Amino acid sequence: MIKKNLVPIIAIVFSAFIISCSGNSKFKIEKGVVGNVTTKTTIQELSDIFKNDSIVKNLSEGAQGDNYFQEDDEYYIFEKGGKLLLTILPKEQLDSTSTIKSIEIHDARFKTESGININSNFIDINANNNINKIERTFSSATLFLDNLNTTITIDNEELGLKEFNTQKVTIEQIPDLAKMKTFIVWFN
Repeated sequence: MIKKNLVPIIAIVFSAFIISCSGNSKFKIEKGVVGNVTTKTTIQELSDIFKNDSIVKNLSEGAQGDNYFQEDDEYYIFEKGGKLLLTILPKEQLDSTSTIKSIEIHDARFKTESGININSNFIDINANNNINKIERTFSSATLFLDNLNTTITIDNEELGLKEFNTQKVTIEQIPDLAKMKTFIVWFN
């Protein structure tokens, strides 16, 4: 009698575990993967992947267009309710069969296996990743994480540096509590 009652309970618990694990993949970040988008995903597949969300397209005008300042098509993924989740750039402009060039993360639910997300501090980023290179611009420093094929940008203000300065920045100079400005996963 006990065995007959135990089997359905085990089946329900196992099913709940599988569902909870698969639901988590919607927000995972790995090398070449953001949620359900992979290196093989094409632009035309985005509408199926994000069928419960809204996609706003900001298309470049290509070589024939007048807007010389917009080089890339941009696909903004908004959750129902209006929260911006991702900005997706294709490799080829004005081509629905193009694969993905990069994805900028805007929502903290997207995170790496080690828990890094858009709200992470530098101490978390540095502890769980190998920072291969730091490039400095006038207003920020960009960290290159080859293990995830990502770049993370930190503003000069977070670094305690003056604007419009290109002095070299080392890992040791970055404050532990510095917050990231951008988190981009590259698909090349």
